[in-house]
Amino acid sequence: MNERRDVQALSGVDTAVYEAVSGLAVDGRRATVAEVAHATALPEETVRRSLDELAEAGWLKVAGTAYVLGPHGWGLEY
Repeated sequence: MNERRDVQALSGVDTAVYEAVSGLAVDGRRATVAEVAHATALPEETVRRSLDELAEAGWLKVAGTAYVLGPHGWGLEY
């Protein structure tokens, strides 16, 4: 399996950022840097770096000035 797509290879910051984006996606919303920073209590620059890395790895997709979930083979249930 590609290590970049292995959830166990994500850092704690990346996991928190991804979970924040996922939470917004449940509500049908795109995730901005400011929203994710607020949700995670992380600095915006840390969030921006993580979002960009997650997008580069395929976990997220850039959608204008926001981010959305990338393709995946599972669903979200809350």
